[in-house]
Amino acid sequence: MDSARTEVAPNPFPPTSRALSEPNGLLAHGGDLSPETLLLAYAQGIFPWFHEGQEILWWSPDPRMVLRPSDIHISRSLSRTLRNKDWLIRYDTDFTSVIHCCAKTRQRESTGADTWITGEMLQAYMTLHDLGIAHSIEVFSGDLLVGGLYGLLIGNVFFGESMFHEETDASKAAFTALAKLCVDYGVEVIDCQVYSPHLESLGATLISRQDFEKALRDAIKQPMASILDNPHCLLPITPKALDVRLQGQVPREVRNLL
Repeated sequence: MDSARTEVAPNPFPPTSRALSEPNGLLAHGGDLSPETLLLAYAQGIFPWFHEGQEILWWSPDPRMVLRPSDIHISRSLSRTLRNKDWLIRYDTDFTSVIHCCAKTRQRESTGADTWITGEMLQAYMTLHDLGIAHSIEVFSGDLLVGGLYGLLIGNVFFGESMFHEETDASKAAFTALAKLCVDYGVEVIDCQVYSPHLESLGATLISRQDFEKALRDAIKQPMASILDNPHCLLPITPKALDVRLQGQVPREVRNLL
């Protein structure tokens, strides 16, 4: 009798080397936005992006925009804002409002036609938040939410998804708070997905897909075979707010980011 063999669960995604160069990074279509599928995707550097009425589209662009947290750049104008504003930073206190504000911002930017943060996407990421792996950073002026961002923390990688601002520089304040938090607690990479001048001004740079995937392997400790077999191995044992999950004192006032 043959000895029993452990078989690796099949990967629902094709190799990222098959992603198209035009449109840059399009890898696959279809599937679902279940927590298991999303965890498998992000662990391989793949993310969903599609508009209402389209099939789910999965992307792995080359090059990839990333920030090494210690490379965060605070410009003179941003420094003045952080010094002079009484904004407060909160962590995971209003994830739902942050993701809805990001969706509204994208809708405005696309001339009101649509947003890639569809109802299906909203529900999927709110489920990931309930599971303790999707997080928000919020900037408040008094009781008013004026800026923020959300994304996923998997291993030592933060996968940034979207940000918004209602007051100038509020999204930059949230991003700076994220970078400072990552520096202090050993998060190695912030994934910014694709190039934008806004992110470049904050210190993000482009790297090759190959280098990005190597950084993922170094920062996500579980072997891919284990993740394929059980994507939930990437979840924290108990859902916690981002500041609690990273176990330490965190900036609460924007002036403390300087």
